[in-house]
Amino acid sequence: MTTYLINQLRIPGIPQEETLAYLEQVEATTAPYGGKWLAMDAEVQILEDAWPGSVVLLEFHDMAKAKEWYNSPEYQKILPLRTDRTISDLILVDGVGPDFTPAGYAQQIRAAIGAASDNGS
Repeated sequence: MTTYLINQLRIPGIPQEETLAYLEQVEATTAPYGGKWLAMDAEVQILEDAWPGSVVLLEFHDMAKAKEWYNSPEYQKILPLRTDRTISDLILVDGVGPDFTPAGYAQQIRAAIGAASDNGS
């Protein structure tokens, strides 16, 4: 199942040389693991609440490949160039299957709540 990396990125002040060096090197670390860049924007369009910073969105074939990339020696070598100079909220999340619907998900939750209630009585 496709896995997505989402990074809410904030760069305090003007980007430093190390931050630019990270950007110049990171793509080469994702390629061997099938990482595909889907979005990277310094400005996001905020529809609700707040979103300080920019967003980075990458796609990997699956969770295993995403973790393999993140833990790879090549990426770990340049990681401090980002983490020492930026603020990041970084997550990995699996995509939904082709049959997913929000209504179906709500039904699953209702069934789980019902089962828990039945077991508790």
